[in-house]
Amino acid sequence: MSKEIKRVVGIGELLWDIFPSGLRLGGAPLNFCYHCRQLGAEAYPVSAVGGDEFGVEIREVIGSRQLTDRFVAEDATRPTGAVQVELDDCGKPKYKIKEQVAWDYIPMSGNLKTLAQTTDALCFGSLAQRNGVSRKTILTFVRATPTDALKIFDVNLRQTFFSKEIIEESLRLSNVLKLSDEELPLVAGMFGISGPVQAQLHGLLERFDLQLIAYTRGADGSLLVTPDESDDHPGCPGEAINSVGAGDAFTATLCMGLLSCRPLNEINEYANRVASFVCRQDSATPELTDNLNEAHYA
Repeated sequence: MSKEIKRVVGIGELLWDIFPSGLRLGGAPLNFCYHCRQLGAEAYPVSAVGGDEFGVEIREVIGSRQLTDRFVAEDATRPTGAVQVELDDCGKPKYKIKEQVAWDYIPMSGNLKTLAQTTDALCFGSLAQRNGVSRKTILTFVRATPTDALKIFDVNLRQTFFSKEIIEESLRLSNVLKLSDEELPLVAGMFGISGPVQAQLHGLLERFDLQLIAYTRGADGSLLVTPDESDDHPGCPGEAINSVGAGDAFTATLCMGLLSCRPLNEINEYANRVASFVCRQDSATPELTDNLNEAHYA
């Protein structure tokens, strides 16, 4: 009997990352979908682009990566999103994100509702909720997914495009939270949760009735915590060239591991390996090597 192919969705921003070396397709939902597709899922990015040449080019690149633009709406009145990216000497990015762009106005539709109802897992963040139109669509989509679907909230705090209200409502609709060591103090502080890292994570687990929290520390690995167990990974050695997209690769690998009911330590190991590989490439969406594919969730 063939294995059931899981259907996953990444909903939110879709844009061009503008590096000193040129344009690259980006946005956490697309990066997430690309890596989930590599790991065996049927993956659908949900967003909006402009009717301009940059929007046309985004659709072409999406197709070349074996993804569909079926759920990427066209906004004829607003430009395709873009982000100015600067990298420091360690490959860590700083972002300047353009406002009032197409992905700020993702429309809800009957097709999206149907997609939501057949989704096994989805990932969404706070950035694409900065505008009320996209926020309403994202939250409506999350609510329309099956009760047993994985609902991963990747906090992904950027600039000032977040609020306690956005974070709190998103957490209440989620069952998995992914956040970084830079984001945890901000999120825990919003809800008056203090103490060591483990105490903060367990405080968030209990307050929002979460199944799992993935706490990432860049080159220092990650900590996966559930109400009953935890796994701490020290990270994988290797010099980072460009860390853009590494967190999305981690989230995708985490998602596919959870859907495959893999042990926590195996998920953490593989997610760190994939994220480390992405950090060593000059692209957020590189093709995984045969060595990594040998560890494919089969």
